[in-house]
Amino acid sequence: MLLKKITSEHLVPFKHGFYTRGGGNSKGIYSSLNCGLNSFDKPELISKNRRLIAKDIKIREENLLSVSQIHSTTIINANAIAYPLPKADGLVSRKAGLGLTITSADCQPVLFADANAGIIGATHAGWRGTINGILERTVCAMEE
Repeated sequence: MLLKKITSEHLVPFKHGFYTRGGGNSKGIYSSLNCGLNSFDKPELISKNRRLIAKDIKIREENLLSVSQIHSTTIINANAIAYPLPKADGLVSRKAGLGLTITSADCQPVLFADANAGIIGATHAGWRGTINGILERTVCAMEE
């Protein structure tokens, strides 16, 4: 099964995608493209799924950066993967070769890109974070 993703002309020239559940390896309640590092899915299947996305956007799997999403307004300036995952709901970076990942179910994944400044942002925008300004904080973090 092929990966299914949605792209936007507004995010060009950045490699990006809003990936659907299709095209992955997970089974049962996690089927099929589960990339949630904090889920109870089998770690080897999550890794295979993340590898598929990394290959699709032509970066190394270890360069897919994630956070432990907590419905906050915390944004991380991400330049390398960290374990344990930092508790936050957004990432920004200007380092080439990195992929910023946000997982979502009923919340909104929001991608930001400034081609002139060479910086990207990815935010998990649930109702609580949205009301408290997570989108604005992502833009501020990009400007900093």
